[in-house]
Amino acid sequence: NRSSDLVKVDKWDGAKVKNALDDAAKKVLKEMGYVETHGVTDTRLAICTVACLLSVLALVYDFFLPFPKSKYILAFCSVGYFFLMSILTLYTMFKEKNYIYWGKQNATGKDSTPKFWALRSTLRRFEHDYSLTIELRRGKSGRTFEAEVTKSVGSWLDEDGILHEDVFRRCVKELHSQVTKKAKDD
Repeated sequence: NRSSDLVKVDKWDGAKVKNALDDAAKKVLKEMGYVETHGVTDTRLAICTVACLLSVLALVYDFFLPFPKSKYILAFCSVGYFFLMSILTLYTMFKEKNYIYWGKQNATGKDSTPKFWALRSTLRRFEHDYSLTIELRRGKSGRTFEAEVTKSVGSWLDEDGILHEDVFRRCVKELHSQVTKKAKDD
């Protein structure tokens, strides 16, 4: 590794450590040839866009027809914005969760079923244990297989905050192998 390729983070900043580990995990799956999908993120952005458009509509309508005349449009836009933000909150809580990556493995050879891969991670505030979960979902059956590892961030970061990508990559590939084995055994 050249010094420019090294990932160095402030090891006392949990958010930066989690982001560095998340990016490294995504990089491993991309190197394995999986194509990242953005459908979940695009849905979130669409909800936010519609909510912002409602706000702009209320602003512009009120500009041309001041308050007493625009009260019904303002009420509609306000209620609509609140409703969309509620939907967004539920969507991020129940659909996005702690997922950091969604990818697709195209069908190859005799296996004509596409496979969908996902990464989920957590690093709680003021904690040192990082959890990474790899999930495989088969396209047609929807069956899900997963493997998880929880280790101290010190397993992958040295005292200077430099990420040892080779060690982390081996860990991610081992998780991938565990999931693949579970899927084959099924």
